[in-house]
Amino acid sequence: MSVDLLTDGRLDRAFMALADPVRREIIARLSRGPATVNELAAPFEISKQAVSKHIQVLEHAGLVTRSRDAQRRPVHLDAGALERLTAWIDGYRLIHEAQFRRLDTLLGSLTSTDTGVSGAGATESKEKEQ
Repeated sequence: MSVDLLTDGRLDRAFMALADPVRREIIARLSRGPATVNELAAPFEISKQAVSKHIQVLEHAGLVTRSRDAQRRPVHLDAGALERLTAWIDGYRLIHEAQFRRLDTLLGSLTSTDTGVSGAGATESKEKEQ
């Protein structure tokens, strides 16, 4: 887990940026390759200016970058940023998986040591036998 990801606010900015469905769609589109603002705006019923603002939020979060290609300024997905987010999430997933494995082991040992019926069911069984 990268300490700088946690301390400089990038993690918060990245999750806030990804909270918006339009920005998630932009990320999904950019996962297939770079695109211009016009190309990114095409599937949405919002203005190009609105898409540009969404891209600015994604840039500020460090999730995308822009380059200059002659007359165009394509937007690129920063895969490294997504990998850092995934690593942060995976750290917690691994912790929870370990806790569930311990719980499973404990429940398994309790089940294997329980050889008889206990509680009210045991009393009823004994009464039927007599």
